[in-house]
Amino acid sequence: MRWQSSTTILDYPLLSVAVGPDSSKNEFRGHARGIIAVGDMATGVIAVGGAAFGGVALGGIAFGAIALGGGAVGILAFAGFAVGYIALGGLAIGYAAVGGMAIGYYAMGGSTIGKFVFGPLHRDPQAVAFFSRLRAAFPFLPWPAPPLR
Repeated sequence: MRWQSSTTILDYPLLSVAVGPDSSKNEFRGHARGIIAVGDMATGVIAVGGAAFGGVALGGIAFGAIALGGGAVGILAFAGFAVGYIALGGLAIGYAAVGGMAIGYYAMGGSTIGKFVFGPLHRDPQAVAFFSRLRAAFPFLPWPAPPLR
């Protein structure tokens, strides 16, 4: 299935959908390209797909400024495996990492590796202060409950 809106912005369709193979273009999977892209592979300002690349990317594998998915790389990354400046996920790697296994300069989670950590075994005052400020700045994020003393 292939569809593109007739409305364009800077020669990119406002909405592009590409799902499944296209034998005429010799494609095994659909690659949607547009401002809003939805497909097996998607590239756009907002991209949704199995592999998504964009400003806001949602997919099995997501690369973008804000990336959400099974595996995500971005400035703000949410995923089972998240890599980013601020990373939240099962395994989170970043400057500020929050997750089951958190690796970062500031790390908060069940198992932590970092310069300043906030976990069940150790709480650095710098990490407590940093994550308190981060939580106040991003209250809509799914923050874990603080570890018990």
